Amino acid sequence: MTPSFTPSLTITGFYAALLTLLYLILAVRIIRLRWKHRVGIGTGQAEDLKAAVRVHGNFIEYVPLALILLAIIEFSGIATLWVHGLGIVLVIARLAHAVGLTRTVGASTPRAIGVAGTFAVLILEAGILIGRYIGTLW
Repeated sequence: MTPSFTPSLTITGFYAALLTLLYLILAVRIIRLRWKHRVGIGTGQAEDLKAAVRVHGNFIEYVPLALILLAIIEFSGIATLWVHGLGIVLVIARLAHAVGLTRTVGASTPRAIGVAGTFAVLILEAGILIGRYIGTLW
């Protein structure tokens, strides 16, 4: 007899909520910089606004896909330790990336940690889901 499994997205929901708060912080930062530099559209000549827009843009380019994959993984019944591990690494990576790119538009350790962590999460998520699919073929 297999153990009963009730699909839930509680863990993914938690990490989605944390990342939503970070997203809002990044958005408010842009709003404040737009007011400061009196820029309604675009970034004008404000380098700090350009960096803030890029941090925000990079976040929205990667986080939704990572959360979708995390939700599929959680829903598929994978061990909660994996779901938490991927969620924690994603949150840390996105925080590190935001800090690194806010401090300098050049290379930095936090930015490198952010990129590497985000890519590692996406690669692991893809690998887990491909592995689960292949497992259904046998």
